[in-house]
Amino acid sequence: MNAFFNKEARWVPLIAAALFIFTACQSATPPPPPETSDASAFQEGVPGGIVVNTTKVSARVTAIDYDQRKVTLLGADGEPFTVTVGPAAVNFDQVKKGDLVNLTLTEELVVFVDDEQAAQGDGSAAVVALAPKGAQPGGLVAETTQITGTVTSIDLMKHTATLRFEDGTTKTFKVRDDVDLGKHKAGERVVFQITEMVALSVDKP
Repeated sequence: MNAFFNKEARWVPLIAAALFIFTACQSATPPPPPETSDASAFQEGVPGGIVVNTTKVSARVTAIDYDQRKVTLLGADGEPFTVTVGPAAVNFDQVKKGDLVNLTLTEELVVFVDDEQAAQGDGSAAVVALAPKGAQPGGLVAETTQITGTVTSIDLMKHTATLRFEDGTTKTFKVRDDVDLGKHKAGERVVFQITEMVALSVDKP
């Protein structure tokens, strides 16, 4: 499942879409360090389950150029960087020096066997919601991607299942010990739904 949670590859484009585009460039009191939490849930004996990973990151505004729509932010590591604010950020004029910009990245992976063949086709869907003009600066970007694999073989001794995906690739997965693989067979469809959400907010000092 970890293959579906590559933060470095996935969350930077989403943050950029949320409001900001990152580039690099001075120093004040660093914001709090990032916070990460993980949670999972599954039903005993039922293959699949839910895994949720949440990461909270903050950066403090140290300088603003409203004409150029640029902000200098200080990360928790004490390293400053420059942000170019896109035109979609209609409340940019409300961001002030000393404000704390907060980003919360939530990644959710849902895996289930599609016994009823009810899942829609593979693909992605995205939602963008920005604060209206005059409101506190903020926004949210969410994207859900669905990937379906077909079971090609089951190894009862190793307690694994091999899946083939629509692009022709195959991957073998370790199955939880509480799942009776003897009740499953080749040809079953396994659905992976990956949802990534970035929420942005600004706290005043």
